[in-house]
Amino acid sequence: MDNILKVHNVNDYARYIGAPELHPLISVIHYDELEHCRHSLNNYDVYGLFIGDETLEELTYGLTTYDLHRHALMCVAPGQIGGKADTGEEIQTKGWALLFDPELLHGTDLEHRMTSYTYFSYNINEALHMTDEQRQTIVTLLEAIRRETRNDDPHTPQILAHLIGLVLEHVARFYTHQLATPTKHNADLLTRFENLLTRYYDDGLQRKYGLPSVRYCAQELFLSPNYFGDLIRQLTGDTATNRIRRFIMQRAKAMLIAGSTVSETAELLGFEYPQHFTRQFKSHFGITPSRLLKQRR
Repeated sequence: MDNILKVHNVNDYARYIGAPELHPLISVIHYDELEHCRHSLNNYDVYGLFIGDETLEELTYGLTTYDLHRHALMCVAPGQIGGKADTGEEIQTKGWALLFDPELLHGTDLEHRMTSYTYFSYNINEALHMTDEQRQTIVTLLEAIRRETRNDDPHTPQILAHLIGLVLEHVARFYTHQLATPTKHNADLLTRFENLLTRYYDDGLQRKYGLPSVRYCAQELFLSPNYFGDLIRQLTGDTATNRIRRFIMQRAKAMLIAGSTVSETAELLGFEYPQHFTRQFKSHFGITPSRLLKQRR
């Protein structure tokens, strides 16, 4: 891609759009206050949260483009690319952004919790759609972070990390509500998931790709792996991996009862080694497949 802005630190982006440089490791931007702003397609080495207070069209995430609706919040993590290519045109946009450097979290409890915030790997089409009240909660915290960046004492780093942690926890809470809210898209997700696994074996894909994976299923259902996994967990209380494993084990049991050998069953299901199949079968049913066959005779 051409014209990608390398956001090595938070102020690379702040300088590019003409926002104040508040702190070497944190940038809080209120787009409404900017006189001159341009689009940018960014390659991030920092974390970022962006609130759009108007509909933004044709934003890029990876190699795909989406529309981002009003009061939507999207997150990016180091190593990701997002935004819209700069055409040289000055724009007026509304919303907020919070960028923070991973260095700020070093040695804090928040550093260890970052992997639990799986929404940093969601696609833009899986952005958080906030209510006015939810948006105000986040904006209030962003304003507090901006005020705290003006301080410079031994307590400031811990307070900033704490405030960022509050933002991330609220985003996690709001996403939990969103995932639990029935929509046309996820109302039949479990049925489509089950049908996808059935087609996987009916089409013989296990011979080429082995066991079906969460990543494959998410891709076929037009979801990011993390959003798909979090949605399945919210709908069922179980992980997508376990749902796939349960499907495979039920299929294995039916094949064994129908007369297939242990080796045949393992191979037809896509296991690389029969021993791997035997371990999973025993873990799931509490009995080895060989023992099951003996009991059926």
